[in-house]
Amino acid sequence: MKKDTLSIFSWNVNGVRAGLKKGTFQTFIQKYQPDILCLQETKARKEQVEIDLPDYTEYWHSAEKKGYSGTAIFSKIPAIHVLYGLLPSVQKKFDLTDDQERDGASEGRVISAEFEDFFVVSVYTPNTKDDLSRLSFREKQWDPAFLMHVKELEKQKPVIFCGDLNVAHEEIDIARPKENVGKHGFTDEEREGFDKIVSAGFVDTFRDKYPDKHDAYSWWSHWGNARERNVGWRIDYVCISEALQTKVDDAFILPEVIGSDHCPVGIVIAL
Repeated sequence: MKKDTLSIFSWNVNGVRAGLKKGTFQTFIQKYQPDILCLQETKARKEQVEIDLPDYTEYWHSAEKKGYSGTAIFSKIPAIHVLYGLLPSVQKKFDLTDDQERDGASEGRVISAEFEDFFVVSVYTPNTKDDLSRLSFREKQWDPAFLMHVKELEKQKPVIFCGDLNVAHEEIDIARPKENVGKHGFTDEEREGFDKIVSAGFVDTFRDKYPDKHDAYSWWSHWGNARERNVGWRIDYVCISEALQTKVDDAFILPEVIGSDHCPVGIVIAL
């Protein structure tokens, strides 16, 4: 029987080897059986991981620096083509080296898989750091480069990009907005970067489906029992081209899934 929906999940696993060791990653896969799974902060190369997922084709984009950053896409449907990193035309236009000589292009932060009807992109956006030392890099280099990347892909077919964007877009996306104004993840510059994503025609699927839903978060600090008290931030997103908006049956956040300081987010789309 032909399947009439497709599930796309995204999860910042904060180290896939730790999740495999604890068994939380396997439990998640077995329970939810995502058709396409985008991972961020894998902190591993494929050859370092013992993983038994015969139903999936795995595409890994690891950072050059060991145990750091990294993205991956696991898919039950083999991709037509996979691009590791940003499009060459985008990399030519933007220097992704920050003022501390860290090269954003070598950190395994973007992987794009082409399927029949759309592209799926897993992205792990650089954190601006507590001291905001990476804010200028984020505002002037990374955010515009990534937006150009997905807009260029969109010229070929619609785009679904998901991942840890390291920003709470609106006050509704953070438990304590007033206390966090100007702090990393909730600066005007980072929020304006997300505004530009929306202005460019991409839809934040969860907020589109649930415009007034409060207390829906995807990341919690390790401090002060933040997760138990749901003092969190929504910084993980699935964003889609407007052409796919009417195909989204549901968008969801799964705070009950443990194994990382982030929880999975995702969508179900009609085929």
